[in-house]
Amino acid sequence: MPQMMKAAIFVEAGRIVLEDKPVPAVGPNDALIRITTTTICGTDVHILKGEYPVEKGLTIGHEPVGIIEKLGSSVEGYEEGQRVIAGAICPSGYSNACLDGLCSQDGQMHAHGLKPMGGWRFGNTIDGSQAEYLLVPDAMANLAPVPDGLTDEQVLMCPDIMSTGFAGAESGNIKIGDTVVVFAQGPIGLCATAGARLRGASTIIAVDTVPKRLKMSEQVGADVVIDFNKTDPVEEIMRLTQGRGVDVAIEALGLQSTFESCLRVLKPGGTLSSLGVYSADLKIPLAAFNAGLGDNKIITSLCPGGKERMRRLMNVVASGRVDLGPMVTHRYAFDDIEEAYDLFSNQRDGVLKLALTP
Repeated sequence: MPQMMKAAIFVEAGRIVLEDKPVPAVGPNDALIRITTTTICGTDVHILKGEYPVEKGLTIGHEPVGIIEKLGSSVEGYEEGQRVIAGAICPSGYSNACLDGLCSQDGQMHAHGLKPMGGWRFGNTIDGSQAEYLLVPDAMANLAPVPDGLTDEQVLMCPDIMSTGFAGAESGNIKIGDTVVVFAQGPIGLCATAGARLRGASTIIAVDTVPKRLKMSEQVGADVVIDFNKTDPVEEIMRLTQGRGVDVAIEALGLQSTFESCLRVLKPGGTLSSLGVYSADLKIPLAAFNAGLGDNKIITSLCPGGKERMRRLMNVVASGRVDLGPMVTHRYAFDDIEEAYDLFSNQRDGVLKLALTP
């Protein structure tokens, strides 16, 4: 095994570069995986732009697919050479949050106190997956074997965006026969649309303005698409529901405008399921909130992680009930990762997700 590896390192705001870094040492509860495929997330772009703080020198990335290279002395139930994924959220399995049934909120203490984003460690508080090797902590809680017959790209969405998008549908408690709207059809919104279909929604409305994304939303489960540059989505949704409103509105962008639109289209007793990461204080308009008397619910979700969540998501992929493979629109070698960041952060060429391979 080599002593050094290539890794995408945060240098300063505006600069993530490919540099050499030592291959991590493996502790008793860890596993070292050799990355075979990973990707860039919108959160990584926030890091690149300096909008989300991380330590200089940190390896970025949190969506790993790879092969176990080395197991810690205390790790049981796995074999070196096994294909695995690990969730973007990698809980310890023994924290207060984990033992309270909220693995995603497994906050890790570090030099600056409790960091937001719960149990998100890869590319946040520890080195991440945009490297030739990744050290997975608490391996027995996080490593999920990839079923035979599934390709890297088929399971690439499981560690983060599939888990997050599905969580939006699950937290919204979508019921069979529900009418659901998903505001924004980026990667997370598309997965929320697919999750709404799996949960039994009979009418799914997707809102966006990028033609390729609207088309993709129909492929994964949307019944109606609304281009918000051409139509007022609130008026159109109320028309489509004969003034009743939707049972569940999923916010997948993180803007005041889309959050407010979700509120405005909810039926009395409806649920706003929020997936967006907000960068400023939200305001709740009095009328849209029914002065607090509408029996509405507002619920937020962070990407669920851990090996059991990953196993379930890969079961869904293996069943053929959802196919997120077409969301990989671009492919890059690690050596071209800076070019990949430039494409993804500027959302050029209809990019949805890209596969990075060492």
